[in-house]
Amino acid sequence: MERHFLKIEGLTKTFPALRGGHALTVFEDINFAIDKGEFVCIIGHSGCGKSTILNIIAGLDDPSAGLVVMDEREVSGPSLDRGVVFQGHALMPWLSVEKNIAFAVRSRWPEWSAERVRAHGRKFIDMVGLTGAERKKPAELSGGMKQRVGIARALAIDPKVLLMDEPFGALDAQTRETMQAELLELHARTRKTILFVTHDLDEAVLIADRIVVMKHGMVQEIMTVPLSRPRPDLGIVRGTPEFADTRYRVWKALHEPAAALH
Repeated sequence: MERHFLKIEGLTKTFPALRGGHALTVFEDINFAIDKGEFVCIIGHSGCGKSTILNIIAGLDDPSAGLVVMDEREVSGPSLDRGVVFQGHALMPWLSVEKNIAFAVRSRWPEWSAERVRAHGRKFIDMVGLTGAERKKPAELSGGMKQRVGIARALAIDPKVLLMDEPFGALDAQTRETMQAELLELHARTRKTILFVTHDLDEAVLIADRIVVMKHGMVQEIMTVPLSRPRPDLGIVRGTPEFADTRYRVWKALHEPAAALH
């Protein structure tokens, strides 16, 4: 039997009815799997349930039915084995870059000395290009720099999987493309398993190995992105026939009725 690193099986989320209304089913019977080291994007319109799926995988929400299995163990709550990066950076505003990361590292390894925590955190500060900004507080950082801190903090706890919920959604277009390229480089260096939620067509095609397309609370299609790794300059990628063809296939899956796809 084929073993996948992360399996989502029969996942359903229903919110109970309020004041005599009808219960709301956000998604139903979601099934897909991710292999170790893979970079997978979930894409879909707002309200399709993609962020809720990520929250369930993170252990921050419970499914109404189904289960998530990671590394052959069922997910049943938050764990430091899953690093999470949200659209809002969620940094502690009173702490410096270095201390925000150190807080996470101490949570993972409480027995470590202060010097070891600091040295470990510095590796990830360097990795995300924030050398020199260690003592700055979040208010002194740009949006892109804040997200770099969030990514460094998530990686510093050495998670088995990195879960990212539209982390670049609030950034301007130029900064967003810079962050996409940097994330691809980080993935190439660390080979972390990444599940990335986005509503941006171009972003999904540029960064993913595979794309899970969601529509009306269902998985509409799962497609492989035929672009090699490591990816070249993203401007070059955008000009390739493979990019254009895959982008059109994702667009079609998002916009055509389900019956038209089969």
